[in-house]
Amino acid sequence: MQAASGRDAPDRCPGAVQVHAAADGGLARVRLPGGRLGRDALAVLRAAAIDLGDPDLELTSRGNVQVRALRPGAELDLAARLTGAGLLPSATHERVRNLVASPLSGRDGRGALDVRPVVAAFDAGLCADAALAALPGRFLVTLDDGRGDVTPLGGDVGLYGDRLTLAGTPATAPAAGDPAALLLRATRAFLAERAEQGGTAWRLAELTDGPARVAARLGASLDEDARPSGGGGSAAGWTSQAGGLAAITAVVPLGRLTPAHAAALLDAAPEEIIVTPWRTVVVPDVPVEEAGRVETLLTAAGLVTDPASRWAGVTACAGRPGCAKALADVRADARAAVAAGTTPAGSPVHWVGCERRCGAPKGRHVEMLATADGYRSTAA
Repeated sequence: MQAASGRDAPDRCPGAVQVHAAADGGLARVRLPGGRLGRDALAVLRAAAIDLGDPDLELTSRGNVQVRALRPGAELDLAARLTGAGLLPSATHERVRNLVASPLSGRDGRGALDVRPVVAAFDAGLCADAALAALPGRFLVTLDDGRGDVTPLGGDVGLYGDRLTLAGTPATAPAAGDPAALLLRATRAFLAERAEQGGTAWRLAELTDGPARVAARLGASLDEDARPSGGGGSAAGWTSQAGGLAAITAVVPLGRLTPAHAAALLDAAPEEIIVTPWRTVVVPDVPVEEAGRVETLLTAAGLVTDPASRWAGVTACAGRPGCAKALADVRADARAAVAAGTTPAGSPVHWVGCERRCGAPKGRHVEMLATADGYRSTAA
């Protein structure tokens, strides 16, 4: 039996309206359900970061975007800009719109289900239900089209192909013609079980026997043997799509999307980009004859499209000076290690400034932990 979490305070996940006071100023997190970001919305985010705070946009491990170093009162201007761009459809629900989806779903011929319509339907249903605004800001929905890329992220509820998942474990459930409706039912069941257990847990897995009890509320049961063994997003480079199109995936070094990066993406993207949980961006629907030009444009701006690059899999927390708890400028140290060729190629490596280990990737990786005596390298 799993013990319930002893959380003694509500989560304080930042939002675009509820801004976190970081060491370098206000920190706003903008949710991008499924990671999808239209060209016009990207232009708005780029301009907002330049005008209101740190000009670099920060990509998160849930495929969202953060604006850092906001000046006092700038969050009001930011919220107005986001609302005009369609990025803030609900001020009451904006912190709980954490939806991660298979980035190439419906485009590359893989997967059992195109989850893009499910993302839109679930997000609309979430925002329309006033009760769901009570979800913790850490609550995560994973919409995996069956390839096994985002289910290992351990979403509280989700899909794995046409199957419901609870805390990352597939469940046998009554047939449901509307997967978004099933996910909304599961989300409400989480809230009901959470309330019964004291209402303090942030995640489904923190509840005593949470996945099994939520499954029972839905008339379902867990199927541990069906848990996918995959994980990780598409590698940097080209992916073929149907109809003579291609998707180009690029690593954003340390998840810092600079104004130059964003400008290149605006020039490259036909309609939208996709922000992934692995701090990469995907430019989909590029005509094959244009793919070489697009890749050159992205690499010239400093994005990385070579899957063999040492930047692949290298991530870091904010570190100094943005975080008061950090013991080092981990991003500068990570950049120096990549430049010197001392970061293991092909292995996920996460640099962290303190024991909180913010932004750590799921699954096996090498951790570079800053201490008072330098870095400690361990397999996590």
